[in-house]
Parts: sequence; C-alpha cells; structure tokens
Amino acid sequence: MEFRVADGRPNLTSISDFLLLEFSAVRELQILHFFVFLALYLTTMIGNLLIVVLVVLDHHLHSPMYFFLLNLALMDMGTISVTIPTSMTNSLMNSRTISYSGCVTQTFFLFFFGGSDFALLTIMAHDRYVAICNPLQYEAIMTKGACVQMAMSAWICGVLHAVMHTSGTFTITFCSNVVDQFFCDVPKLIRLSCTDFYIVEVGLLVLSFSAVFGCFAFIITSYVSIFTAVLRILSTRGRQKALSTCVPHLTVVSLLVFAGLFAYTKPAINISSDLDLVLAVIYTVFPSMLNPFIYSMRNKEIRTALWTLLRQRHFPNKIPRWLL
Repeated sequence: MEFRVADGRPNLTSISDFLLLEFSAVRELQILHFFVFLALYLTTMIGNLLIVVLVVLDHHLHSPMYFFLLNLALMDMGTISVTIPTSMTNSLMNSRTISYSGCVTQTFFLFFFGGSDFALLTIMAHDRYVAICNPLQYEAIMTKGACVQMAMSAWICGVLHAVMHTSGTFTITFCSNVVDQFFCDVPKLIRLSCTDFYIVEVGLLVLSFSAVFGCFAFIITSYVSIFTAVLRILSTRGRQKALSTCVPHLTVVSLLVFAGLFAYTKPAINISSDLDLVLAVIYTVFPSMLNPFIYSMRNKEIRTALWTLLRQRHFPNKIPRWLL
C-alpha cells in the first residue's frame, strides 16, 4: 500500500523488502563478483579462525593480550558474515532483494560488531599501557576475572549500540525501498525517509562518532605514555620487544578508523555509484580480513604457535581449563 505525500514522492506504509545496489547487471560479472567475494570471505574466516585456534590450543598464548585478540577475531568473523554472504547469494541468484526483517537484522549486527570491535580495541590499548607503563602491577590489574569483565563490557556496549541505532533507524517512514548500497547502510536508509524523524538517527550517529572520537583520544593518550616509557628502556632489544606488541594493535586501530572516516566523510556529491561501492567494500571487508595478517606478521609468538601447530600430527583432545 502506498500514497503520495506533499512533495509527490510515494510514501510506502508497508515495506516487505528492500532492493540493494547490485554490482553488475551482466550475468558473467555477477558470477565473478560471487567468486571474488567468496575468496575474500574464506580468507577472512580462515585467518581469524586460525587466530582463535592458536590462542585456544597454545599455552604460550594464554595471556590477556591474546585473550582480547581471540575476542577481536570472533568479532571480525561476525562483521564480515553480516554483509558478504547476502551479497554473494544475491549475485548467485541474480537478485538484489533483502527482506525487511533481514535488513533490520543486518543493521543490528553491523552496529553490534562495529561497536564491540572499537570498544575492545580501546580495552586492548589499556592492556598495552598497563603492560609497558606499569609492568610490576600487570598481573594484579589484568587478572582473569578483570579480563573477562572487560571483554564482556565490550560485547555489552555493542548490544546497546546496536539496539539504539536499529530502533532509531527503523522508526523512520520510508518513501522508497531502493537502497543505494550492497548492504543495509544506515546513511543510505536515512536518505529514504519521508519525514523529519530521521533527525533522531542522525543525532544518534553524531553521538556514536563522538564516542568513537573519545575512544580514539584515549588510545592516542595511552600510546603517548607507552612510547614515552619505551624511550626510557635502555636496551635496543627491550624497546623492540615492547613495540612489537604495540605496532599490530595500533595498525589495526588506524586501519579501522581511517577506513570508516574515508567511507563516511567523503563528499556526497560527485561520487559515482561504482566508486561508492568500492569504498564500501574497503571499509566493510578489508579491516576484518587484514587483522590476522597484521598480528601474524608483527608477532613472533603467533608465528611460533602457527609453526608448532603445523608440525603437530593431531590436535589436543582437551580445551585448556582457563577457557572453561
């Protein structure tokens, strides 16, 4: 059912589905898109799953830093699973449809994993700060209970973040069901609004960006203290060891922040749909895919655990007690 509003646009009072932006109308290119996304998805899932397996099975990695890395890998697997499988399915089936409930679910989990991810990265910065700037108190501060509570707080922040934005977005009355993106992107959904109620969601987005800026400021402040402490270390080997645990985390934070800023602060005009599509792929896929490689390349313990795992003939039968 629909009726016309004052500006002549159709007001859809009952939307059963949305139409997403397709990568191409050419069938051969749709199949190519499917296989490219399949390769990116499998690479991301395998890389992050390998991090989870290494942390679980190698007792050398049973420390707070790697416990948080395990949670980050789970979040990255969740993030890429929200958008890519749907897009792959649509390309394979020559479709561009997503149900209304599917769009709501996609929006919820995008904000859930996104909020949890950045909250966890902030906690990981605190972990590195305590380890380098206050090493004598590290074990007393970063206990197993404290680490579990901090990780849970990151997941809870993600839930609250998702509920807030999902409810704010889907109370909007939509004038169209054509979303100019390959997933249910909230800024694109806001543009479909028939009323001024979208201002509420815009306000929530501004609030979220302010929270992200606050977390980023906390991370930068932590690293200023960390680098100051590292410069006081007399031995070159000691400085390199301290920095080796910080550089991957700082790289991941920078990748996530700059990918998000690049995607959401680009000019709305003079941007082609194809370029907009490419930018969306960059900030939704590449951070999750590159994180395992960043940590593996810069972390000797991860590489050692990987080689140890590859040399083993079979996996241990029991899960470490600290994970139970």
